[in-house]
Amino acid sequence: MSDDVWGGEARPEVVSAVCECCGLTEECTPAYVEAVRGRFSGRWVCGLCGEAVEDEIGRAGRRMSTEEALVRHTSFSESFRAARPPLNTAEPMIAALRQLFRRSLDSPRTTRSTPTSPRRGTVKDDGSDSTRSSLARSSSCLSTAAR
Repeated sequence: MSDDVWGGEARPEVVSAVCECCGLTEECTPAYVEAVRGRFSGRWVCGLCGEAVEDEIGRAGRRMSTEEALVRHTSFSESFRAARPPLNTAEPMIAALRQLFRRSLDSPRTTRSTPTSPRRGTVKDDGSDSTRSSLARSSSCLSTAAR
Protein backbone atom coordinates (compact mmCIF):
# COMPACT_ATOMS: atom_id res chain seq x y z
CA MET A 1 0.00 0.00 0.00
CA SER A 2 1.16 3.52 -0.59
CA ASP A 3 1.37 6.22 2.06
CA ASP A 4 -1.50 8.04 0.30
CA VAL A 5 -4.00 5.49 1.62
CA TRP A 6 -3.04 6.38 5.19
CA GLY A 7 -3.42 10.13 4.57
CA GLY A 8 0.29 10.83 4.30
CA GLU A 9 1.02 9.07 7.59
CA ALA A 10 3.34 6.11 7.90
CA ARG A 11 1.69 2.71 7.71
CA PRO A 12 1.04 1.25 11.19
CA GLU A 13 3.48 -1.39 12.38
CA VAL A 14 2.23 -4.97 12.16
CA VAL A 15 3.40 -7.81 14.38
CA SER A 16 2.71 -11.53 14.33
CA ALA A 17 0.86 -12.77 17.39
CA VAL A 18 0.43 -16.45 18.25
CA CYS A 19 -2.71 -17.56 20.06
CA GLU A 20 -1.81 -19.19 23.36
CA CYS A 21 -4.82 -21.55 23.10
CA CYS A 22 -4.84 -22.90 19.56
CA GLY A 23 -1.52 -21.74 18.12
CA LEU A 24 -3.02 -19.69 15.28
CA THR A 25 -0.80 -16.83 14.09
CA GLU A 26 -2.37 -13.50 13.17
CA GLU A 27 -0.89 -10.22 12.01
CA CYS A 28 -2.05 -7.41 14.29
CA THR A 29 -1.05 -3.94 15.37
CA PRO A 30 0.78 -3.72 18.71
CA ALA A 31 -2.09 -1.67 20.13
CA TYR A 32 -4.58 -4.45 19.31
CA VAL A 33 -2.29 -7.11 20.83
CA GLU A 34 -2.07 -5.10 24.06
CA ALA A 35 -5.86 -4.60 24.16
CA VAL A 36 -6.45 -8.35 23.81
CA ARG A 37 -3.82 -9.12 26.45
CA GLY A 38 -5.58 -6.70 28.78
CA ARG A 39 -8.84 -8.61 28.39
CA PHE A 40 -7.30 -12.07 28.85
CA SER A 41 -4.94 -11.78 31.83
CA GLY A 42 -1.85 -10.95 29.81
CA ARG A 43 -2.36 -13.73 27.27
CA TRP A 44 -2.93 -13.15 23.58
CA VAL A 45 -5.78 -15.22 22.14
CA CYS A 46 -7.21 -15.15 18.64
CA GLY A 47 -10.76 -13.93 18.03
CA LEU A 48 -12.20 -17.44 17.77
CA CYS A 49 -10.67 -18.56 21.08
CA GLY A 50 -11.76 -15.27 22.67
CA GLU A 51 -15.35 -16.02 21.66
CA ALA A 52 -15.02 -19.57 23.00
CA VAL A 53 -13.76 -18.25 26.35
CA GLU A 54 -16.69 -15.85 26.60
CA ASP A 55 -19.07 -18.68 25.65
CA GLU A 56 -17.50 -20.81 28.40
CA ILE A 57 -18.24 -18.05 30.91
CA GLY A 58 -21.84 -17.83 29.69
CA ARG A 59 -22.44 -21.59 29.87
CA ALA A 60 -20.91 -22.02 33.33
CA GLY A 61 -24.17 -21.36 35.16
CA ARG A 62 -22.17 -19.68 37.91
CA ARG A 63 -19.81 -16.78 38.23
CA MET A 64 -16.54 -17.73 36.50
CA SER A 65 -13.45 -15.63 36.05
CA THR A 66 -11.98 -15.00 32.63
CA GLU A 67 -8.79 -16.73 33.81
CA GLU A 68 -10.67 -19.93 34.77
CA ALA A 69 -12.57 -19.96 31.46
CA LEU A 70 -9.30 -19.40 29.60
CA VAL A 71 -7.67 -22.32 31.43
CA ARG A 72 -10.65 -24.56 30.58
CA HIS A 73 -10.59 -23.59 26.92
CA THR A 74 -6.81 -23.97 26.66
CA SER A 75 -7.06 -27.44 28.21
CA PHE A 76 -9.77 -28.39 25.73
CA SER A 77 -7.73 -27.05 22.79
CA GLU A 78 -4.64 -28.96 23.86
CA SER A 79 -6.53 -32.24 24.29
CA PHE A 80 -8.23 -31.74 20.92
CA ARG A 81 -4.90 -31.13 19.15
CA ALA A 82 -3.33 -34.13 20.92
CA ALA A 83 -6.11 -36.50 19.79
CA ARG A 84 -5.08 -38.52 16.79
CA PRO A 85 -7.51 -39.51 14.06
CA PRO A 86 -8.12 -43.23 13.65
CA LEU A 87 -5.61 -44.99 11.41
CA ASN A 88 -8.32 -46.39 9.15
CA THR A 89 -11.04 -43.76 8.74
CA ALA A 90 -13.08 -45.85 6.31
CA GLU A 91 -14.27 -48.40 8.88
CA PRO A 92 -15.87 -45.91 11.32
CA MET A 93 -17.45 -44.09 8.35
CA ILE A 94 -18.92 -47.33 6.99
CA ALA A 95 -20.22 -48.28 10.45
CA ALA A 96 -21.86 -44.86 10.86
CA LEU A 97 -23.51 -45.08 7.44
CA ARG A 98 -24.70 -48.63 8.18
CA GLN A 99 -26.28 -47.43 11.44
CA LEU A 100 -27.90 -44.46 9.68
CA PHE A 101 -29.28 -46.72 6.95
CA ARG A 102 -30.70 -49.18 9.51
CA ARG A 103 -32.37 -46.35 11.40
CA SER A 104 -33.96 -45.05 8.24
CA LEU A 105 -35.32 -48.52 7.42
CA ASP A 106 -36.69 -49.00 10.93
CA SER A 107 -38.32 -45.57 11.16
CA PRO A 108 -42.00 -45.12 10.25
CA ARG A 109 -42.77 -43.79 6.79
CA THR A 110 -44.48 -40.62 7.98
CA THR A 111 -42.73 -37.62 6.49
CA ARG A 112 -43.26 -33.94 6.83
CA SER A 113 -42.17 -31.45 4.22
CA THR A 114 -41.50 -28.76 6.81
CA PRO A 115 -41.35 -28.84 10.60
CA THR A 116 -44.65 -26.96 10.88
CA SER A 117 -46.61 -28.91 8.29
CA PRO A 118 -49.16 -31.41 9.57
CA ARG A 119 -48.16 -35.06 9.72
CA ARG A 120 -49.62 -37.39 7.20
CA GLY A 121 -51.32 -40.52 8.36
CA THR A 122 -50.63 -44.02 7.28
CA VAL A 123 -51.34 -45.11 3.74
CA LYS A 124 -54.06 -47.73 3.35
CA ASP A 125 -53.75 -50.78 1.09
CA ASP A 126 -55.84 -49.05 -1.59
CA GLY A 127 -53.38 -46.14 -1.71
CA SER A 128 -55.58 -43.59 0.08
CA ASP A 129 -54.38 -41.63 3.09
CA SER A 130 -56.46 -42.17 6.22
CA THR A 131 -55.99 -38.70 7.71
CA ARG A 132 -55.17 -36.57 4.69
CA SER A 133 -57.41 -33.56 4.42
CA SER A 134 -57.78 -31.76 1.15
CA LEU A 135 -56.98 -28.09 0.91
CA ALA A 136 -59.44 -26.09 -1.12
CA ARG A 137 -58.84 -22.56 -2.30
CA SER A 138 -61.62 -20.23 -1.23
CA SER A 139 -60.80 -17.46 -3.67
CA SER A 140 -58.01 -16.02 -5.73
CA CYS A 141 -55.93 -13.12 -4.53
CA LEU A 142 -55.64 -11.85 -8.08
CA SER A 143 -59.31 -10.96 -8.32
CA THR A 144 -58.95 -8.75 -5.24
CA ALA A 145 -55.78 -7.11 -6.52
CA ALA A 146 -57.39 -6.15 -9.84
CA ARG A 147 -60.08 -4.04 -8.17
